[in-house]
Amino acid sequence: MRLRFLCCFLLLLSGFTALSQDMARVRKTIAALASEEMHGRGYAFKGDSLAANYLEQRYASMGLQSFTAGFRQNFTLPINILDNRLLLEVNGQTLQPGVDFIAHGATGAGAGDGRVYQLDTTLLLDVDAAQNFLATKLRNTVLVVRQRHFQNLLSLPEPFRAQLATVKAVVVLQPGAKVMATVRTEQLPFPVLEVLEKSWPAHAKKVKFAVDARLEQAYKSQNLIGFIPGKLQPDSFVVITAHYDHLGRQGKTLMFPGAHDNASGTAFLLELAHWYAQPQNTPDYSIAFMAFAAEEAGLLGSKFYTENPLFPLAKIKFLLNLDLMSTGEEGMMAVNGSVFPKQFSLLQQLNRQHQFLPQIKSRGKAANSDHYYFTEQGVPSFFFYTLGGTTTEYHHPNDKAETLPLTKFPQVFALIKAFIAAL
Repeated sequence: MRLRFLCCFLLLLSGFTALSQDMARVRKTIAALASEEMHGRGYAFKGDSLAANYLEQRYASMGLQSFTAGFRQNFTLPINILDNRLLLEVNGQTLQPGVDFIAHGATGAGAGDGRVYQLDTTLLLDVDAAQNFLATKLRNTVLVVRQRHFQNLLSLPEPFRAQLATVKAVVVLQPGAKVMATVRTEQLPFPVLEVLEKSWPAHAKKVKFAVDARLEQAYKSQNLIGFIPGKLQPDSFVVITAHYDHLGRQGKTLMFPGAHDNASGTAFLLELAHWYAQPQNTPDYSIAFMAFAAEEAGLLGSKFYTENPLFPLAKIKFLLNLDLMSTGEEGMMAVNGSVFPKQFSLLQQLNRQHQFLPQIKSRGKAANSDHYYFTEQGVPSFFFYTLGGTTTEYHHPNDKAETLPLTKFPQVFALIKAFIAAL
C-alpha cells in the first residue's frame, strides 16, 4: 500500500513538474520586448535592432551555439518608416493618433491644410462622374474616401492616378470600433490617413495634417538563430520559430507594443531554449531556435532564411512556429494540421492523454506566419496560435504586456515538450 501511494505521489509530482513554468520570467521577457525602449520592435528608431540585441544577449546567457557571429543572419528589405510627426485636425478639432486615426502603412510624407473633397464613388462606374472628377482642380484638397473604395481608387488607369497625385492628402474612412495598423514595403505618392468613421465629423470642411514618412529601399535587419546539439542525432533538427518584430511607431508618440503579437511567441521560444539548454534536458535531435524579423512586412525574414539556410532544409524533422501565444482558454489552433495528419494525430493523442488543453483545432495551409515558406520548401511544419481569452488588441496600441492573461502558457509549454519528445 505504501509503495502504491509513493508511486502515485511521484506520478503527480512529475506531472506538476512538467507543467511548472517560471511565469515571472515569462512576464519579464514580454514586458521587456513590449517596452517603450524597444519602440515597438519596428523600423522607426531601430526598434528591431534593439530587440535583436536583447535576443542575442539572452541566447548567449543560455549557452546556445551559433551558426554565425552573434547569432545573426543579416538581410535587407524595403520599408516605409514613420518616425517623426503624425497630426490630424478636422474643422479645428484635433484627432487622437491610435484612437481616432492612424497613418496608412504606405503613406507618403506631407504637411499642410486643405478643403475636404468627398469622393463621388460613382466615378468607378459612371463615365460622366469620372469626367467630372478629372476636370476638378484638387491641388488644395484633402480627398475623403471610404475604405471599401480606396483600393479600387488606386487601381484606376493612368489619367485618374495622375489626378490623384495632385491632392494634398487622402483620408480613408474605416468602419468598426478600432484602428488597426500595418507596415508596408512601398510608399504612395501622397499622405494617407485612416480615420474611424465614428470620429469623422458629419460636415467636415477643412483638414490640417502632418505625417513624416521615408521609404528605405535597403533597410538592414536580422534574424537571430541559435541551436542546441542533439545527443543522439545532432545532424537532424527540430526547429522552433517565432517572429520578434512588430509594427513599431508612427511618429514619436504613437507606439504599437506588440505584446500578444508577438512578444508572447518570442518569450515562448526563449523559454523552450532555456529548458533544452539545461544539461539534464539535452534533446535527442538538435533544436534550432529562429527568431525572425520582418514577419509584419510580409514574412520577409523567414523567406530570406529559406532562400539562404544555415543548414540543409532537408535536415529539419519538424518545425513549430509560435505566434499569438498568450491565451488558450479555448485551446489552440494548428495551421497545417490537415496537411500533416500523422503528426496532428500524435499531437491530439498527447493532448487527450495529459488533458493539457480543452481542444486543438486544425486548419489547412495558410500564408499567415513564418512557417509558410518552410512548408513551401517541403519542411513539415505547424503554426500554433492560442484561442480564447480577452486579448483582442491586434495591431493596436493597447496590445500591452500587462493585458496578457497567459492562461494556458504552462500547459501549451508541456504539450510542445511532449510532442518534441514523441517525434
